[in-house]
Amino acid sequence: MKAKEIQDLIDFIAKSGLNKVNIETEEFKISVQRDAAQKVKYVSEPSHHAPAAPAAAAPQTAPAPAPAAPAAAPVSDDSKYVAIKAPMIGTFYRAASPESPIFVNVGDEVKKGQVICIIEAMKLFNEIESEVSGKIVKVLVDNATPVEYDQPLFLVDPS
Repeated sequence: MKAKEIQDLIDFIAKSGLNKVNIETEEFKISVQRDAAQKVKYVSEPSHHAPAAPAAAAPQTAPAPAPAAPAAAPVSDDSKYVAIKAPMIGTFYRAASPESPIFVNVGDEVKKGQVICIIEAMKLFNEIESEVSGKIVKVLVDNATPVEYDQPLFLVDPS
């Protein structure tokens, strides 16, 4: 099974709401299952009938049909700023579309629950809400760039 076929299968499962799918052929066996955190896990192993082959990298995605709230944590013990972090892997966008205004800029006041950016994962656009109220001090990620889970996106002065 090719990587594109595996990704298409994961996309299908994410959109369908299925919790578990097992596929077994003479060459391979695949099990895709959602865990409690709604992450899609991919496990591949050679079938007993086929020679052992290297397993493909295990893509882990976090499809979120509802807006997800990022974790907010202090950047360091001596810093008065709070980092708003990415709740998932995906592509970071500062606006809803290229024609739309940017959600927040440096110097803007934000309220807890206010949409501050979008992270696109598997063709799903997830609105990310601020976990804290305060003033945006710094935007740490460029628009339309990939972000990792728990990567700081913004610095906020909560005072």
